[in-house]
Amino acid sequence: MRARLLALVLLLLLAGCSSGGSRDDGPVTLRFQSLAWQEESVAVTRELVAEWNATHPDVRVEYVQGSWDSVHDQLLTAFEGGEAPDIIHDASDDLADFAYGGYLADLTDLLPARLKADIPRRSWETTTFGDGVHGVPFLQEPRVLIANARWLRESGVRIPTPDRPWSWSEFRRITERLSGPGKYGVAWPLKEPVSATLNLSLSAGGRLFHRGADGKVTVRFEAADQVVPRTIHDQVGTDRSAAPTTLGSGGSDTLPGFFGGRYAMVPLGFSYRQQIVQQAPKGFEWQVLPAPAGSGGPAQGVSPQTLSIAEDSPHKKEAAAFIDFLLRPSNMVRLALGDWMLPTGTQALKDPALHTARHGWATGTALAEHLRPAPAQTVRGYPEWKDKVATPALQEYYSGAIGLRDLRERLEEDGNLVLARYQR
Repeated sequence: MRARLLALVLLLLLAGCSSGGSRDDGPVTLRFQSLAWQEESVAVTRELVAEWNATHPDVRVEYVQGSWDSVHDQLLTAFEGGEAPDIIHDASDDLADFAYGGYLADLTDLLPARLKADIPRRSWETTTFGDGVHGVPFLQEPRVLIANARWLRESGVRIPTPDRPWSWSEFRRITERLSGPGKYGVAWPLKEPVSATLNLSLSAGGRLFHRGADGKVTVRFEAADQVVPRTIHDQVGTDRSAAPTTLGSGGSDTLPGFFGGRYAMVPLGFSYRQQIVQQAPKGFEWQVLPAPAGSGGPAQGVSPQTLSIAEDSPHKKEAAAFIDFLLRPSNMVRLALGDWMLPTGTQALKDPALHTARHGWATGTALAEHLRPAPAQTVRGYPEWKDKVATPALQEYYSGAIGLRDLRERLEEDGNLVLARYQR
């Protein structure tokens, strides 16, 4: 009798352990780590979490604030320690190693048909690794030219449109024309030069990463890949139309000089418009222009912001339901407006608020159909290649410390040694 009673107690204990956050024990609690950082974006995200909690008493979402500056290392530590949040906010170019490492759930059978159909296939490609989908791409931003409108108007140069952008050669000529004593046609903020260079190179037909029949990726720095870096290099070193002092700067660092009339244009991510609205002096006229284009048209690479589910989460279905709620078209618009970015969803992109000329929204939205997965999207070892090889090589090339031949050797020879270690 005593043994039977002990067995019954053990059975009940095991049942309690396996039930996790079932309704018998109270509401399920999901930890959602958000990387929203701008005041508007944080407010909108918190509002949506509160709205979910108010209407879903059985599944409570706990908001956890993360940081873009440390997310990769923080997530790696959390995954290895079994402490990862259930719902993970990240960027698609940071997912490859986590996906291939088995840390992220395959969302293929978890997401509703509505959400799958609403986001274009080209966006889903940014989160597809092997045979699985390991994130939902939901926000993206093209790189655009933020221009001093009065300066351009008085110069008489042709103003580009999404339908008729400047070519890279035309862009170089125009920045030279806009330059003068103490003034530059463009300021390139290239503290982090790799993503800007690779993503803009798609417009010139550049690919850089080539996947063979065996599935392995190699780096080839070919003629199309050289168009953008050569343009920047020549603007800085030959034409003197690009400010050399901004090469080591971040985007925000260039704004005081832009407002002060030192630079006619600054290539920036679309979301920088919020800082410009907040910081521009009264009466300062600025406008959003499309980035230059080449043989590839106005295409450029993007790494969308993503929402993933941890493989270790015991509540994957509930997490997927929350993601579906968060990314309903109306909610996706709210998130996009809060982050000053573009939604990936086709229904959200139709919202009139994203088509107004005010603050350049219409220009950015017109570029959405031309956004493509960033070239390094599914390349294992990309973070190490970027940090140890490409970043220092491009920085030295842009500053004039090395030439194009040395840049090619570094990117290809040193780069392929790094990638080979991840593809054995």
